[in-house]
Amino acid sequence: METVRTDILVIGSGAAGLLFALKAADSADVLVITKKEAPLSNTNFAQGGVATVIGEADSFELHIGDTIAAGRGLCHEDAVEVMVREGPARIRELLGIGVRFNRDEASGALLLGSEGGHSAPRIVHFDDVTGREIEDKLVRSVLEHERIEIVENILAIDLVLADGAVRGVRALDRTSGRMKTFLARHTVLATGGAGKIYLYTSNPDIATGDGIAMAYEAGASIANLEFVQFHPTCLYHPDAKSQLISEAMRGEGAVLRTQEGREFMRDYDPRAELAPRDVVARAIDQEMKSSGDKFVLLDISHRPSEWIKRRFPYIYATCLQFGIDIGSDPIPVVPAAHYMCGGVRVDINGKTDLPGLSAIGEVACSGVHGANRLASNSILEAIVMAARCAGRIAGEPGLPAWTGRIPDGPAKGDPETLDTVIVDHDWDLARRIMWDYVGIVRSDERLGMAAARLGLVQETVKSLFARHGAISDLVELRNIVLVSGLVVESARSRKESRGLHYTVDYPRSDPAFRRDTVIRKG
Repeated sequence: METVRTDILVIGSGAAGLLFALKAADSADVLVITKKEAPLSNTNFAQGGVATVIGEADSFELHIGDTIAAGRGLCHEDAVEVMVREGPARIRELLGIGVRFNRDEASGALLLGSEGGHSAPRIVHFDDVTGREIEDKLVRSVLEHERIEIVENILAIDLVLADGAVRGVRALDRTSGRMKTFLARHTVLATGGAGKIYLYTSNPDIATGDGIAMAYEAGASIANLEFVQFHPTCLYHPDAKSQLISEAMRGEGAVLRTQEGREFMRDYDPRAELAPRDVVARAIDQEMKSSGDKFVLLDISHRPSEWIKRRFPYIYATCLQFGIDIGSDPIPVVPAAHYMCGGVRVDINGKTDLPGLSAIGEVACSGVHGANRLASNSILEAIVMAARCAGRIAGEPGLPAWTGRIPDGPAKGDPETLDTVIVDHDWDLARRIMWDYVGIVRSDERLGMAAARLGLVQETVKSLFARHGAISDLVELRNIVLVSGLVVESARSRKESRGLHYTVDYPRSDPAFRRDTVIRKG
């Protein structure tokens, strides 16, 4: 098996991984591996923007307060304060590498948008493709850096453990079909989230929970996986896949209606469409269940059509492909799995409880989001924690180069031997179980059914993996089923409703559960 050595290994190429690489490369050689092409990440799909305090009517205290309020009592206040106070500096750094944000034509000042849960306009954005703009400039900067190398189409399989520390990762080179081992003094997970554990999601196909699964199997602590954020508004159309309709649209005045035309959000929250995401998603879910309708309508057609085209060019063009002119027609929308507030447990510098392993971005749980993420805090957290993690690692010696025997890992499998019918069925079954039983509204009975049925799928997948070895689709299926089980286990342990975890059996929050849910193997 080929072995590749580097100072710092980064697994993942979203905003967190790439910004970390740029920072860390000031003092070390950095190798970034990514399982598809570098620009394909959750960052690339982020439309709304980045929350940061730069407006005169805003303050750090307001942003901190809004974040903690959205997090329903579970935010780690030290992490929130770090994120908010260091955010403006990170935005200036993005501007410095050429990232564009919309500006006022007259004054040149950055335009600040409004979104649900924010008490002041503070969302910097580039049209409705902010994530793509940030990812593009980060990729370009990384490719130009002489101390950073990116290797694409590398699927990480499991972490290499030796002498009680993480030494790197075993991986499958999807281009050559060969197994490789990547060894490093520091290993950084930046693998993103796990939206693909659900049947309907705003996430790209890569979001299969790989980092969480690998960290759990290696013995790292995992926290707060029950808090899965469902984005309230994804396009409902039989031919549309993972098409998000940005929350910024509601911030600009779009209203939610039933198919009969009734506005309903004020029945659930005085903030109406600007209520936090968990409130809006549950309201839509309730209206759909009450009416039997498969979707509700998001309507911004009362704004001038030309303004809509300028403000939301990507959404306008995308909807038009499906025969929807949002300048005159309401958009059919449904909630979909969007963001993991939990993940690999880390401190405010990205450090896990396994020596040699760090985690940043959506794969990590720094405590910033608590029980519910405030809109547009995701990229903010990613870039702030990436910079802090790089700063910490620069001041640490790191693990000595590993020269001992590399522990055995899974063997490379032959895709031709695998019955794809079984894999495709289990892939669909696991995600449907999660959607039906572990969604926006939960119950003890539903969670119990999910645990039992996922257990059967997990046994099948374990058997397949043992017989066939490391095959790309099978590795991702293994991770999806494992992370799904951890979400269910976490949800079953929380006997209350808080933020994104709502159960009909315990409809109110309980002070006894004002704590993180932490899971560790064994």
